[in-house]
Amino acid sequence: MSSPNLTTDVERNQHPVESGSAAKSGKSGADAELVAAVARGNRVDDSIVEKLADELGKDVPGYDPTLVWTEEEEKKIVWLLDTRLMPWVLLSTFILNVDRTNISNAISDNLPANLGFDNTVVNNATSVYAVFFSLFTFSGAVLAKKFGPHRVIPGLMFAWGLVTLSHALIKDSLGYYFVRIFIAITEGGVIPATLVYLGGYYKSTELATRLSWFWGVQSVASAVSGLMSAAILRMSGIGGLYGWKWLFILDGILTVVVSFVLVAVLPAHSTKTVLFNEREARIAATRVIREDPVKKYYEQTVRWSDVHAAFTDSRLWGHLVITLLGLTALNPINTYMPTLIKSFGFDVYVSNVLTAPAYILNFISMTIMTSHSDKTRERGYHGAFSATWLLVGFVLLLLPCGASSCSSTPWPYTHPLNISWMTEHMAPLGKRTVGSAAIIASANIYAVYAGQIYQQNDAPRYHTGNLICIAFVVATVVAWLVFRKYLEWINNTRQAKWDAMSEKEKDTYLATTTDVGNDRLDFKFTL
Repeated sequence: MSSPNLTTDVERNQHPVESGSAAKSGKSGADAELVAAVARGNRVDDSIVEKLADELGKDVPGYDPTLVWTEEEEKKIVWLLDTRLMPWVLLSTFILNVDRTNISNAISDNLPANLGFDNTVVNNATSVYAVFFSLFTFSGAVLAKKFGPHRVIPGLMFAWGLVTLSHALIKDSLGYYFVRIFIAITEGGVIPATLVYLGGYYKSTELATRLSWFWGVQSVASAVSGLMSAAILRMSGIGGLYGWKWLFILDGILTVVVSFVLVAVLPAHSTKTVLFNEREARIAATRVIREDPVKKYYEQTVRWSDVHAAFTDSRLWGHLVITLLGLTALNPINTYMPTLIKSFGFDVYVSNVLTAPAYILNFISMTIMTSHSDKTRERGYHGAFSATWLLVGFVLLLLPCGASSCSSTPWPYTHPLNISWMTEHMAPLGKRTVGSAAIIASANIYAVYAGQIYQQNDAPRYHTGNLICIAFVVATVVAWLVFRKYLEWINNTRQAKWDAMSEKEKDTYLATTTDVGNDRLDFKFTL
């Protein structure tokens, strides 16, 4: 076949081009006409879209406006990305989550008592961690644009590996706060940098599924972390060190080693890698630009105007609210899961092992749910369904029979679904980059208050804390449904205005509007 059909993607509401900005930015009249034409959605002719892609992509390494490829060749490109590039990306997030969840394993091994403080310090440190992690998510996106995510990802990994090692040097609560702040600073930027990286290799219609793998591997990492901890904590006493100190030492060494591996294996661009031969590299570069022409500006740095545009967009705030509400209940259950299981009479080693099944089931359910959402092109109802599942799990925690804390964890994790939904709504590219960083920040800043839900006087079953979690989950179900309805209302309102215009008025709008990206009258939101 020829190049991918861009009209289909526009019909699916993928309006990536900075529509209407051509005249303002000094583009030629022909270029402005092409930019305006792309914004017509299903009124665009394929040849016009491909002409625009060719015009914008001419300076991109590997882009070939004359290139034609078969469906089998493109499938091979995606297969090579999935089997030779994506595993290294998944390894980076696997290590990240092992290092983020090992604190809960260490807490179950009496870290607070060994250092002379209680759960109040743990909760406060969790809140401080959330603040710094959230602040430094924005640095990851900016650094990735400036220096390249292939450099930023291993660089940050090396830094947080050193900080993970330093956990073994903690002697009191002050040291605990200090180390948790620096682990947040070094870990905060890696996920936004990774999102930037993946966007350069995958089409928008391929990205949601890969993001489910990305966050799914984090669930697997949490499971493996529990199994690893069960073994490593048994090293207590060797060298005069607590088991939790050995946990941080070995995790830190692993992280540093993997950071050097990633320096060697992460390519800068599809034309600068041994993954592809020369023709495959050209296909890989060309197909991404033709699917999303604005990725011609992929290496363009973020501007203050992008920040302003993102944070004044009500649709972005809808995604942030869903994130803040939807993830809140997970913070306490994840932090104290080994401890909760331990409260049912298991020893510390078995308690850490028993966290694994829940995380594995979470990975499976999330992958199935996200895949179905991609196939049906529906987001809001899928998110509400997943939140309802989580609600049932927390209700089970209140039963007198003492249902396991694992009952809520296998729910289909909706964060990758929400991120994918957000990227479909945010245009142009700079605005999308800021939105990605913002949603990752909100996915961590909630821990400022979520870290206070489980209090010491409510231990070990945290009945009051679980009631608070239930309230947040109920609000999350409502938020998914209300936000979907809000987007549907915008679509209907815009469609009515568009249908009421004459053909001349439509042409005038397309040629003269100063509306950009998702503010355009003919931009439709995915529901």
